Amino acid sequence: MAPDLEPHRPRLTAHCYRMLGSLTDAEDAVQETLLRAWKARDAFDGRAAVGTWLHRIATNVCLDALSGRSPRWRPIDSRPVGNTQEELRLRDRTHWLEPVPDLAAIPADDDPHEQAVQREAIRLAFVAALQFLPPRQRAALLLMQVLNWSAAEVAETLEMSVAGVNSAVQRARATLTERRAEQQLDRIVALAAGDGAGVTGLTATQQTLVESFVSAFEAYDVPRIITLLRDDVTLCMPPVDFWLQGHRDVGDWLSGRGIGCKGSVLVPTNACGQVAFGQYRNGGAEPWALVVLELDDERITGMSYFLDTATLFPRFGLPMSVDPVTANPAA
Repeated sequence: MAPDLEPHRPRLTAHCYRMLGSLTDAEDAVQETLLRAWKARDAFDGRAAVGTWLHRIATNVCLDALSGRSPRWRPIDSRPVGNTQEELRLRDRTHWLEPVPDLAAIPADDDPHEQAVQREAIRLAFVAALQFLPPRQRAALLLMQVLNWSAAEVAETLEMSVAGVNSAVQRARATLTERRAEQQLDRIVALAAGDGAGVTGLTATQQTLVESFVSAFEAYDVPRIITLLRDDVTLCMPPVDFWLQGHRDVGDWLSGRGIGCKGSVLVPTNACGQVAFGQYRNGGAEPWALVVLELDDERITGMSYFLDTATLFPRFGLPMSVDPVTANPAA
């Protein structure tokens, strides 16, 4: 009997997203994976789990897609910090790391612990750091450390020696350390192994922080917004090739060139395992950005405004306009 492939789509999407840094490319890779698997269904002998078999195919699909292709970046990783007066320029959307909807990458029927692992493994900063790895290093690291495969299984998939796999993972971890992402990887590994609390989510303090941000942003109370930000907060707006860091510049931006956001409505969603919102300007009439927040225990550490709403909003199930009362009854 041919295996049922469709239930594996979210996990495959998450894996391909980590490999490719793009929701669009990940969706294409998953489609190609399922097509290849369907064509090879009679050759599936059941010695490996269906999910393992599919991830082997998906990994090679991604490696094919990455051949000769430049990595995708965040503005924070691709250029020096900007200032509020510089001329803004756009880069093609294919240059930038894209967010992924939680619903597309986290199986709804997984237990809470496994969902926590998946949320951690699609965070923006972690996926951004992965893009600094050569493709085969990236694949070896993800298969061995995130999916918890043995070195022998990875070696078979990538047609490498076990020693080569272990060396590739070691080099990959060294790069993640340089990119300040090794702690995130260690957290993922620990959660996958069942260590720690296992279930992650917003703390009470973070929930209050998010609620305060929504209230302050919709009132466009910039001084109040600033009190919610960490001193070294970052702000970026792909596909604009630009980013800011620090209270002063972010506050100046919001008070000056960002003043067009006054009167915005925020509709909650989830992206990359993090708090996110669809932002609508002009009282809900104009789709403006998918806003992804990065939080520490007490403050907002990063704000990414993804401006390609025509591509992203439909994939996140967000409408192209909203009634502010319906979207936020408390408004």
